[in-house]
Amino acid sequence: MKLVWKLLRRHISLPQLAGFFFANLLGMIIVLLSLQFYRDVKPVFSKDDGFINPDYIILSKRVYKDRGASSTFSKEEVDDLKAQSFTKSLGTFTATKYEVSCDMDITGLAQVETDLFFESVPDAFVDVNSKEWRFDEGDDMVPIVLPRAYLAIYNFGFAPTQNLPKITEKLVGLVDLTIEMQGNGLREYIKGKVIGFSTRLNTILVPESFIQWSNARFAPDANTDPSRIILEVGNPADDAIMNYIKEKDYDMEDDKLDAGRLTFFLRLVSIIVMLVGLLISALSFYILMLSIYLLVEKNTEKMRTLLLIGYSPAKVALPYQLLTIGMNAAVLLLAIGGLCMLRSFYMKQLLSILPDIPKGSILPAILLGIVLFAIVSIANIAIIRSRINHIWNNKE
Repeated sequence: MKLVWKLLRRHISLPQLAGFFFANLLGMIIVLLSLQFYRDVKPVFSKDDGFINPDYIILSKRVYKDRGASSTFSKEEVDDLKAQSFTKSLGTFTATKYEVSCDMDITGLAQVETDLFFESVPDAFVDVNSKEWRFDEGDDMVPIVLPRAYLAIYNFGFAPTQNLPKITEKLVGLVDLTIEMQGNGLREYIKGKVIGFSTRLNTILVPESFIQWSNARFAPDANTDPSRIILEVGNPADDAIMNYIKEKDYDMEDDKLDAGRLTFFLRLVSIIVMLVGLLISALSFYILMLSIYLLVEKNTEKMRTLLLIGYSPAKVALPYQLLTIGMNAAVLLLAIGGLCMLRSFYMKQLLSILPDIPKGSILPAILLGIVLFAIVSIANIAIIRSRINHIWNNKE
């Protein structure tokens, strides 16, 4: 083994290996940083923590005083929307068709009574995960999801004028709600419980099963066509979306599409940067293999002699393999260190602007680095071993 190391050191080219090392380090840092930066910055646009979340837009019909057109979507219009190329999935809003009022007892300090209404969408479009989000006929409690904006309106608008206490999201679950439902000659009461807040849907949500049951009971003859539609789209920047909406004269929540466009472009830029990093890493891998090939070619006769005197191909290849694995490991460790330093810098800037931005984990980027290290190292080992085997097969 010492003899092989001596042969390796005699013909080693430090500039070639240094070129590989720094090019691979640069490529690895770009790849890891692009992934981590995307994960850290995406909540600024989407207000969500997930990696690569769907993009949603909400459509409704415009209301004109001088037109008698329906403000609801017919089955044909819904089917036409489903058939559009930009639509990945579609859900309809279903509203209560009967009178609803609510008594709120705020932790025993105050009691408020108000009229309201409920809406529902398919569960897949609700951005609140809770085991309590279900309703079966006969239950004595209905779960409710409120828009997060409503809490701000209550705390900073309604509560000060009514001398009511301000409440937090955690305290909302302690508010006692009594729901009064009236229609079809019936009047009934049911308990309500706020289980979460939605940033995606600006309405008071209840499970779809509750809306279907209560409408059938209190407003069996009412029109059940949806008044609003929620779409999951693949590319919110697609011009076909705006062209379709203008053609049909629909209304859209603009901020949803704008946020979706920003998220889409952020994702696109991150992918492009990551591909550039992968390209640099691939080129550096080529430089390394070229360097190793030159080392082996310069020592071909010596390698052949070692094989003839009893060294196995595995022992002859081992020093070259250890060299590449060691350099790849050093690249990975330095890249992770560089990533931590760069992330610390830009997170300070983000937190100074948005103190509530979620602090994501760096683990996915580290796992990506380990995967790239494993792929490159295995390829190095296989190529070097293949070259040594070629010399072994032609040693005579």
